[in-house]
Amino acid sequence: MTNKSEPLKLLLVDDETGYVEILSKRMSKRGIEVTAAYSGAEAIRAMRGRYFDAAVLDLKMEDMDGIEILKILRTMDSKMPVIMLTGHGSERAAREGIKYGAYDYLTKPCNFDELVTKIKTAGIGDNRGDGDGK
Repeated sequence: MTNKSEPLKLLLVDDETGYVEILSKRMSKRGIEVTAAYSGAEAIRAMRGRYFDAAVLDLKMEDMDGIEILKILRTMDSKMPVIMLTGHGSERAAREGIKYGAYDYLTKPCNFDELVTKIKTAGIGDNRGDGDGK
């Protein structure tokens, strides 16, 4: 777990480049250190040998399904909280993500402050250990 003086380390996975860039800038202003991944494959590469306090994962992406990515991230770090982002009408798929270990989900477009609150709650909660990926 990150010390309170260190920024939260977030893995942000979404294939919408503009969305990721805007979220990254806004989150960095809130003291969250963002590593962006624009595909499932990039997210998996980012996880190798690195520690993240939490991840935000888009459910629908071009290269891999979000549930498939979630399952892989779970094997890499079983304790890292993952927040799923889903478009309207995909809440059922997001609930499936909860079944596979996602911490929570939000519907896009989501309220930024609500997303930040969920990230901070997940990233500093008691659900973190030393991290499998450390």
